[in-house]
Amino acid sequence: VQLQASGGGLVQAGGSLRLHCAASGLWLSYSLGWFRQAPGREREFVAAVRGGTSTEYYLDSVKGRFNIKRDDAKTLWLQMNSLKPEDTAVYYCVARPGWTTDYLQPEQYKYWGQGTQVTVSS
Repeated sequence: VQLQASGGGLVQAGGSLRLHCAASGLWLSYSLGWFRQAPGREREFVAAVRGGTSTEYYLDSVKGRFNIKRDDAKTLWLQMNSLKPEDTAVYYCVARPGWTTDYLQPEQYKYWGQGTQVTVSS
């Protein structure tokens, strides 16, 4: 399994960005998602799509602002609107076989992409 994230950048508060994750070597039964890590902080779950069902899960602080979309087994998007300075972080695309009730925990995801930087200026 390989994951390639892209689409990060610098944006002013209130702006939008769209992240893309290109995946290979996995199937629709795999769950895909996004984590982020800000400087000096632990990795934090952002959003995920449950494999097989396409059920979406979000961090409370991004609900209503972020939207995760999976086109097929290999393409994942994260539309981020109304961005805030506290959204600044490196964003990672992640994947795992099946699903887990511990989906908030980074150790539950076996595969990680290289990360893309998102910076939101105030």
